[in-house]
Amino acid sequence: MKNVLSIILGGGAGTRLYPLTKLRAKPAVPVAGKYRLIDIPVSNCINSEIYKIYILTQFNSASLNRHIARTYSFDGFSEGFVEVLAAQQTPESPSWFQGTADAVRKYLWLLEEWNVDEYLILSGDHLYRMDYRDFVKRHRETGADITLSVIPIDERRASDFGLMKIDDSGRIIKFSEKPKGDALREMQVDTTVLGLTPEQAKMQPYIASMGIYVFKKEVLIKLLRESLERTDFGKEIIPDASKEYRVQAYLFNGYWEDIGTIESFYNANLALTQQPQPPFSFYDEQAPIYTRPRYLPPSKLLDCQITQSIIGEGCILKNCRIEHSVLGVRSRIESGAMIEDSLLMGADYYQASAERQCSLERGEVPVGIGTDTIIRRAIVDKNARIGHDVKIINKDNVQDADRESQGFYIRNGIVVVLKNALIPDGTII
Repeated sequence: MKNVLSIILGGGAGTRLYPLTKLRAKPAVPVAGKYRLIDIPVSNCINSEIYKIYILTQFNSASLNRHIARTYSFDGFSEGFVEVLAAQQTPESPSWFQGTADAVRKYLWLLEEWNVDEYLILSGDHLYRMDYRDFVKRHRETGADITLSVIPIDERRASDFGLMKIDDSGRIIKFSEKPKGDALREMQVDTTVLGLTPEQAKMQPYIASMGIYVFKKEVLIKLLRESLERTDFGKEIIPDASKEYRVQAYLFNGYWEDIGTIESFYNANLALTQQPQPPFSFYDEQAPIYTRPRYLPPSKLLDCQITQSIIGEGCILKNCRIEHSVLGVRSRIESGAMIEDSLLMGADYYQASAERQCSLERGEVPVGIGTDTIIRRAIVDKNARIGHDVKIINKDNVQDADRESQGFYIRNGIVVVLKNALIPDGTII
């Protein structure tokens, strides 16, 4: 894999994940109690022996830069690196990134300096585990100019995706963006060509793009230089290229989730608590997911009742009840609190005991969850200060609301408490 260069697309402003992206880039959003979204594709690259990794981003990239710098460091005897390339204005290109393809185009001058055969284009907001070596091997064996990783899907979900048709060799011959009705049924394919059993192929007769591509180096450079007005890979560059170039499909038949919305992000995190087998596991010794080592102490649980939950490192929980929830690093929950069906991202720092005591004596709210507070079906971002006897339960069953001045939003019925928010004692949401 020495001849493969990986390019991870950090995404746009992350409006669908707002307010989690208010102060951070989408790849820097915390996930599963201790990781960040960017750790997924970077770890997949490292486990696939791909060590040359660029990450393209342009929005709120400070925390992403800090995380990458603290997490990924290769020894001086290899060419390995993980480097963030933020959008920049130059005399030749005064505009910001206009799309996925435009982001790569603006850094072609740097990318083409590397003596590689293929560019691996990845997305920074998906949850999955994949060995890219098999992907690249398939690309080389078929002699493809471009290979797309695709997932098989059933008719119920098919119209939510961009679909493709393939011929008997797995070559992509037609694209259709979120088709419905007769147009949808026209996109049915025989997925046994890609390796599914006849039974699986009958249940999942459609294939959708995962937003993961392998390009021959010279093909990508030519496509981006020839079509300056085309700014997106999935909607413009690749469909147009299929008329002239050999574009192949590679079947990925494992767990994959696009967690680009608040609802999908919430569901994917809580799914990690499932028993006996969650759809995605971080407990794989052969292909671990890496993140920043924080050297935190073990979590302390004082007379707590905890069921079907994940507790991050360095937490302090006192006489509370936690059900079907994910608690991030340094979470602090006081006595009498009840957390159900929720994702708490924890904190970036500890408040000293004296400082916490002084805050309480002054009637201020310290970092963490106060006594006798109830949180149900919510996401609580980092460093939130939630007071005593607060109820975050969406009592009026509101589906969407913007209450930034009060420290929270509601998306798809899920209450999202902002980073660094203050929710005073006795508040009911």
